[in-house]
Amino acid sequence: QVQLVESGGGSVQAGGSLRLSCVASGYTYSSGCMGWFRQAPGKEREGVAGILTSNGYTYYADSVKGRFTISQDNAKNTLYLQMNSLKPEDTAMYYCAADPPPCTVPTSRVRGYSYWGQGTQVTVSS
Repeated sequence: QVQLVESGGGSVQAGGSLRLSCVASGYTYSSGCMGWFRQAPGKEREGVAGILTSNGYTYYADSVKGRFTISQDNAKNTLYLQMNSLKPEDTAMYYCAADPPPCTVPTSRVRGYSYWGQGTQVTVSS
């Protein structure tokens, strides 16, 4: 059974940093696609960043380019999201998602992922 467990959320002031982690179990981490999504109250879930785990190909939402970095540690079955220069509008529940092969391109679409974590809250105050 696939499980994705996020951690690392918290409350920070604007301009601060956080690093989110997502540990995957029951899943072959070194292949397929992984992604980070977020959902603010009253808004739709949106893709933040994604990675093709076999070669490290990544994408980022325009709103986080240059501030967020997605990375992976295949040996630890762990996905990361380094978030710098945080803004109040980054406040949301952040979710880790995974899609096994034959996923070849990480997507920002929610429907593009088969497995989801429970989320970790990020709150940025001004």
